[in-house]
Amino acid sequence: MNKKGKLMKIAVCVSQVPDTTTKVKVGSDGKSIDPAGVTYIINPYDEFAVEAALQLKEKNGGETLVVSVGKDSNKEAIKKAYAMGIERGILVKSDAEMDSYTVARNLADVLKDYNPDMVLFGKQSIDYDDSQVGGLVAEMLGIPSVGVVVSLNVDGNKAVCEREIEGGKEVVETSLPAAICCQRGLNNPRYPNLKGIMQAKSKAIEEKQPTYTENKTEVLKMTLPKPKAKGKIVGEDASAAAELVRLLREEAKVI
Repeated sequence: MNKKGKLMKIAVCVSQVPDTTTKVKVGSDGKSIDPAGVTYIINPYDEFAVEAALQLKEKNGGETLVVSVGKDSNKEAIKKAYAMGIERGILVKSDAEMDSYTVARNLADVLKDYNPDMVLFGKQSIDYDDSQVGGLVAEMLGIPSVGVVVSLNVDGNKAVCEREIEGGKEVVETSLPAAICCQRGLNNPRYPNLKGIMQAKSKAIEEKQPTYTENKTEVLKMTLPKPKAKGKIVGEDASAAAELVRLLREEAKVI
């Protein structure tokens, strides 16, 4: 509960991404991946956000909502959150390709109506790695945001976060409502039990139409990285050192 005695309203934003074991192929349009044979999963960083929401509810009381923007297949990510314990889910359904700004705008429009005390995100999605959506949504809602969070403690209308920074960690205190972007190490996401999985299958998902569809950016071209060159053995004893130095200087040009 917050200091006014009201139950917390906790929202989690999730996305669906290709499984980390997927062998990515560029689609025929040259701008997106070929979906054939691709297995999609809930974004792994978003699982830390879902677990954080559930722990906050268990500790402080409250209600939880999961929101996703994307195709009908995104319902699987919402169902995973349901199976873990989230109570309510909303899908902003669209088959159109959306950039980070458009996704954030649609999430913010849903969250304005929900008026949460805390909005939780994964620190980034593992497909485009933009790390933009959490900060954008916070700006659109006019609330503070804290990124790369590895420890979170909520006391009334205040949140104390420990976040990773270059070469160390930083402790940040913020008032609620706030947006928190979760990093690996914040918690260990629970495995859904059989009861949760069965309930998730029959639980309704509310659908909404996009409120905004004008992308700010466009993907012009997508290419795979060049294959690694074959290794070269220059010798097996100390006499190879001189040849190695020559190759590093003349071919690799790194010294």
